[in-house]
Amino acid sequence: MGQIGMPELIVILLVVIILFGAKKLPEIGSALGKAIREFKKAGKDIQDDVKDAAPKDDERKP
Repeated sequence: MGQIGMPELIVILLVVIILFGAKKLPEIGSALGKAIREFKKAGKDIQDDVKDAAPKDDERKP
């Protein structure tokens, strides 16, 4: 178990082409790219919210 190699990626790509057809691939790729960008943006927003909510060193009381 571990990383996916080039042969596995080729097999996956061939299966996707067979299932969806070559004309659908750009649409699928675009939708996947948008989903990944939204996921990364949401993760960054959550990290920013956590950092903003955490007390800063000068705000902590001894």
